[in-house]
Amino acid sequence: QVQFVESGGGLVQLGGSLTVSCLASGFTFSDSRMSWYRQAPGKERELVAYISAFGDILYYPDSVKGRFFISRDNSKNTLHLQMNSLKPEDTAVYYCNALIVTGHSYRPAYPGWGQGTQVTVSS
Repeated sequence: QVQFVESGGGLVQLGGSLTVSCLASGFTFSDSRMSWYRQAPGKERELVAYISAFGDILYYPDSVKGRFFISRDNSKNTLHLQMNSLKPEDTAVYYCNALIVTGHSYRPAYPGWGQGTQVTVSS
């Protein structure tokens, strides 16, 4: 079955950096567009980055553009998110999933999520 195992979260100070990773299984990772989402307490889950199957197309919302960088290793079914210049508002649980993009809309490809990895930015 499809599984996502996120790791690498932790406590970091304002302005610091952190890289989180996701090991995916149960589907053809190398053929899939992949994404990172995050969910802060009391807020909806939001997309923070996605990457095309071959890594040639990247997307970031304005809230993280220039600070977050998504990458993938298709040989290891692994997705990464490097986060720089972290702010308290980046505090959230970070999740990965494959992504379906249709025109200007997108949605997670699979209904199940991993346990996520907690990122906490202290001020």
